[in-house]
Parts: sequence; structure tokens; C-alpha cells
Amino acid sequence: MSSESNDKKIIPIHSADEDASSAFLYASTPKIYPRTVQGIFAHWRWLGVFITQLVFYGLPWLEWGQRQAVLFDLGARRFYVFGLVLYPQDFIYLTGLLVVSALSLFLFTAVAGRLWCGYACPQTVYSEIFMYIERKIEGDRSARMRLDAGDYSLEKGVKKTYKHIVWLGFSIWTGFTFVGYFTPIHELGMEFFQSRMGSWEVFWVLFYGFATYGNAGFMREQVCKYMCPYARFQSAMFDHDTLIVTYDEQRGEPRGKRSHSVVLAESNLGACVDCSLCVQVCPTGIDIRHGLQYECIGCGACADVCDGVMDKMGYPKGLVRYSTQNALKQGWSTSDMLRRIFRPRVLVYTGILWTLILVLGISLYVRTPFRVDVVRDRSLPRISGKGEIENVYRLQLMNATETQQRLNIRVHGIDGLEIEVDDDIVVEPAQSRWVPLRVEIPYDALKPGSHKIWFDISNTDEHPINITEASVFLVPK
Repeated sequence: MSSESNDKKIIPIHSADEDASSAFLYASTPKIYPRTVQGIFAHWRWLGVFITQLVFYGLPWLEWGQRQAVLFDLGARRFYVFGLVLYPQDFIYLTGLLVVSALSLFLFTAVAGRLWCGYACPQTVYSEIFMYIERKIEGDRSARMRLDAGDYSLEKGVKKTYKHIVWLGFSIWTGFTFVGYFTPIHELGMEFFQSRMGSWEVFWVLFYGFATYGNAGFMREQVCKYMCPYARFQSAMFDHDTLIVTYDEQRGEPRGKRSHSVVLAESNLGACVDCSLCVQVCPTGIDIRHGLQYECIGCGACADVCDGVMDKMGYPKGLVRYSTQNALKQGWSTSDMLRRIFRPRVLVYTGILWTLILVLGISLYVRTPFRVDVVRDRSLPRISGKGEIENVYRLQLMNATETQQRLNIRVHGIDGLEIEVDDDIVVEPAQSRWVPLRVEIPYDALKPGSHKIWFDISNTDEHPINITEASVFLVPK
């Protein structure tokens, strides 16, 4: 073997002359320092923050009778949602809720783009809260940039430490509230103060708190740009009549700086003064003047700050606004644009959505107050002391109401069937109970094999409800 074959040759992946630039696959991006903005959309965004967090942090503390109003008791396998008591067998309702949520997302996206992302998404909401804490402690945008760029000092250390302590405290509180949906929050609070929380409760408080701290404190726009799948498939739900944050290029270009005294009609310039404030307030750091981009979360911050600039310049507002691509191209008025909301695609989504909501609501309304599962015992059929063939069954009776249920059990399907069970079985509110019972037939009543039977379970209310569950009766050879 020649020496050349053993020599390792280093071949550059990318070669370029001095006029070409190099590109890196994983290039670091500069940190984004969003500027504070005031305006109608900022007020709506903070209203979204207030409502969503009021629901999240307040709901576990609401009482419904003698229990927590919303509680997902995984240990007992019961889920309480105000007056509803759901069991794992009611999984169909969760499926229906997920389908309704998915269709709602399709509908809202087709009509108004990523309003969910801009005003109610947990990532946006918690990022807003964390940035608010950051501004209160470290100062506005320019102050934060100077603080990060400067050398380490006592002031920098104190502010950074204080900020992270507040962030961590808020994150732990968030994790505690999350676990409070699965463990009664009053009990969880007592366990916390007495230092006897369970290992899984501690784990989930810390895990959810750490996720909040990391996502809202550090990753922020990276989650929206690189981790959220919605940003990637939103284009499949958009069309040219979808309401999005847009820059009116015909009115704004050519852009350029000018003094307040310059008359717009005589400047040979568009309305855009190229102040870059729309970029500075953007939480994902994009320039809305480059057109529709998947990173845009539709928060309207750029529209707010641009309207402020237009006011100062004495120009009409709306250079950056919520509009549609067709409205910009055709020069439609607001009424013309809104009329296009009720297009076939939206009407189909709306019809399917309301049909599913109606079906789900009716299903919950007519839902029986108790559920029954029949489980045949794994023991083989046997001959009883009376000389009859006996099969053993276990019935799981689940009370789906907040009142006591008294139930009767009967069986039919084979002549001569006899059942040994109490006439009046009591199931406590929101509880389940296993009831063993024996079913017998005369020895020579049937041929060997499997025979269909039915259990009838009814309550003793003024308007009784009957549930029939099928099973089999085995006759040995």
C-alpha cells in the first residue's frame, strides 16, 4: 500500500474567494430586547394576560359543594369539572373537546391568523409577565442593553440576582398551581408548609416551574420560532382573506428619514420614516416591512408603535395594521374586508364546529347519572351446593352525580336464571363500588357452551333510569 493512501486529506466543506461570505449552519442570534409599547393592541394583550392567569391561578381555589370545583383526581380515577363527575370510561368527552379545540384553531386561524399566539398562548403570556418583571428591575430597553454590555459590578449583580429570585418564585408558584389541579390545592398547601409533599408532587412542581422559568425567562422567541409546530403549518390554514398584521407597502415606500416640518406630498417619500421602532418592539425580532413571515405571532405591537409615530408626524394611522392581502392589493375598505370573513371555508368550519359543540352538549345533558361495567370472574363455572350451575360476576357501579344512588340489579336472557345480590345497593356520591354476584341456572337447562345474558341496572329515583349491559353465561361440558 502506497504512502499516499494512508495520508488523510482535509477537504473544506465550503471554499470561497475573498468576495464571498461564509454561512454557518448554527449561527448564534443576537439577544432581543423588546421595547415597551403602548396602544390599543397592547391593552388587549394585557387583558388576555389578566384573564388567562385569573382563570389558571384562581380556578383551583374555587369550591363546588364540599370539594374543589375543578380537580383531576388521577389516584381515584375521577375528574371533577364543576357539577360533572367523569370517569376514565368517559374518555369520549375528552376526545370531543380536543376535536372542538382543533376545529376552533382552524377557524380562528382562517379568519384572523395567529391571534391565539399573540394574545392567549401560554408562551406569550408568561413571556410578557417575565419581561414586565425584567423591565421593573433592570429598566427599559436601553438600560437593559447597557447593563448586559457593561462589566460586572455590584449593581449588575444585585439586579440580576433579584430578577432571577422573582422569576424563580413566580415559576414555583406556577408549578404549585399546576399540581393543584391534580391534588386538592388546600391539602397541597398544608403538605407544603408541613414539608411532607409527596415525591411526585415535588417533581411536578419543580418540573413545571423549571419549564416556565426556562421558556419564559430565557428561550422566549426561540420557542415560537423553532419549537412550536403551529408556526410551521399555519400557512396551510391561511389564505389571502385571512386577517394578519400587514405593512402597507404602497403607502409606506419609498421609506426614508425626514424632519417633522417636511410635507409628505412634497418629500417624494412614503409614509414610513424608517425609524425601525416596529423592529424594536417585536417580541420575535422580525421586520414586518418584509411581508408575512412565519415568525410573526400577530401581537400587533408593531401596529401600536407605528400609529404613535404617525401621530407625531401628522400622518394618518394604519401604515402597519391588521388587514388582509386581498384588501391591500385591491384597496378595499374595512367593510369590504369584513364581508369576506363569511367565505365558504369559514362557513364550513363554523358549521362543523357548532354541530360538534351541540352534539357534545346534548350528550352531556342526557348522560346517565351512573355507569356500569360487567366483568365476568376468571374462575370456571361450578356446581353450587343446590346442584345448579353457577357463574360469578363483578359489577363496577360508578356514581356520576353528587347525590347518593340506590340501584337494583336484575338479569335476563335465559329461562330459570337466578341471581344472588342485595335488592338495594347504595353507591355514595361521586364514588364507585364493586359488587360481586352469583348467577345460577338449573343443571340441565342449557347445552354446554357460551350463552348470552343481560344485566339490567336501574336506580330508585322518581324517574328511574335503566342501563343494560351484556355478558355471557358459561355451561361446562
